[in-house]
Amino acid sequence: MRVAVIPARGGSKRIPRKNIRPFRGKPIIAWSIEAALKSGCFERVLVSTDDAAIAEVAREYGAETPFLRPASIADDFAPTAAVVKHALDWCAANGVETDHCCCIYATAPFIEPEDLRAGLKTLIAGGTDYAMTVTAFPAPIQRAYRIRAGQLEMINPGQYLVRSQDLEEAYHDAGQFYWGKSEAWREERAIFASSTPIILPQHRVQDIDTLEDWRRAEIMMDYIGLNRGEPQDER
Repeated sequence: MRVAVIPARGGSKRIPRKNIRPFRGKPIIAWSIEAALKSGCFERVLVSTDDAAIAEVAREYGAETPFLRPASIADDFAPTAAVVKHALDWCAANGVETDHCCCIYATAPFIEPEDLRAGLKTLIAGGTDYAMTVTAFPAPIQRAYRIRAGQLEMINPGQYLVRSQDLEEAYHDAGQFYWGKSEAWREERAIFASSTPIILPQHRVQDIDTLEDWRRAEIMMDYIGLNRGEPQDER
């Protein structure tokens, strides 16, 4: 059996109630739940939360909330793998045998059902423990600067004269979803140690940690909707 686990704790500080804050017409977690359900990849879609209000919203949009996440893995420092392991341990204890599990973030409104389907194929074909979404950095990381004593300095001065087209392209975590073998999740194996990439375009990737991030994501969603011919939020 394949399950989706959507971590959604209630204690967000930078954007209060972030996981159920309205985003273009519905709670932001609804975008993740609906993509998971529409993908056809999962027999069960579980939301792992410590918050009754989040659980109620999750059920409204079709997810299951058969347990409340314990406080020990619901603080700012709880690793994602521990949250997924807890959900899979609950599955095993309740007779739900799983072979693959996808961790989907609750604040990732750009997830498409076809991305999830492609991710599963990538995981199976890649032969790794995980498959994760990534996107390219918009500029060469070899040309990065730091600020020290109020002045700029290159982190890697040896790359100063290298043409940007000759520098190796680099990628970062897109922060949308992570497919994995259930045994890898339950053993809390590091995702980066054995993972195949699911490459997403930059215009569909936005980490949402601050209100500025949130507004940027709304603008991006408006652009995507406009190019699909969808009605826009008039605000």
